[in-house]
Amino acid sequence: MTFTPLTKTMLRIAVGITLAFIYIPLLIILLYSLNPSQVLGWPPEGFTLSWFPEAIKDDGAREALLNSLKVATVATAIALVLGTLAALAVSRHRFFGRDSVSFLVLIPIALPGIVTGIALNATFTQVMGIDLTLWTVIIAHATFCVVLVFNNAAARLRRMSTSLEDASADLGATPWTTFRRVTIPNMRSALVAGGLLAFALSFDEIVVTNFTIGAGEKTLPVWIFEVLFRPNQPGKVYAVAVIAILLSMIPVYIANRMTREESTTATGAGVAAPAIAEP
Repeated sequence: MTFTPLTKTMLRIAVGITLAFIYIPLLIILLYSLNPSQVLGWPPEGFTLSWFPEAIKDDGAREALLNSLKVATVATAIALVLGTLAALAVSRHRFFGRDSVSFLVLIPIALPGIVTGIALNATFTQVMGIDLTLWTVIIAHATFCVVLVFNNAAARLRRMSTSLEDASADLGATPWTTFRRVTIPNMRSALVAGGLLAFALSFDEIVVTNFTIGAGEKTLPVWIFEVLFRPNQPGKVYAVAVIAILLSMIPVYIANRMTREESTTATGAGVAAPAIAEP
């Protein structure tokens, strides 16, 4: 497709506006984290890095970050297993109520967070009679993280031909071998993308977390929300936010590299034949 010079200029302007819309608020967070004043105000009064050592040394922030990483990692792992299996069932098998199952799996992501939080809180405390802990937060997060993995996996499976899986079965591979050596490798980039989205959604979730976390325990979003409005704390909180942004870039960069390399390999070499193992 060929664009006129005017169209190219307009597209560049549109891209610049989009990037500014996304990243200017993040830049403001960075500027506040460098502000030596203990009172929020614009413009910043100066420049300092002193908030970052304080943020790193803060026991509450470190514990909250560790809790968020634990919750997001385990919730994502659960979502990857359940979401992949659900996508395989819906995409590769025909059964009564298949469309209804797809619809029911997608509902949790559309519900208001406060409704999900109230429902899960009542289920855990009233119906099941269990104490709220990080495990209840993990289970709560997994309920909506499944949706992201399911969407990505189902979309990939719909685009994947079954010919490779059929060939693998014809050549004597067991269903497990076909799944492990043929289906999963062809779904890899979709699962990585779904897992990253699920991790990010779990990492920054605060509404459902507030209803399902135990007393005295905090995830990083809960800690930031509680500490932000305390006296003499804004700079440290913004420093913690900047550190969280930098950490979140690592898995996104890795996933981008993996997806790019996989696309390059597929374009250059075509679709790989299934690896066959003994049944």
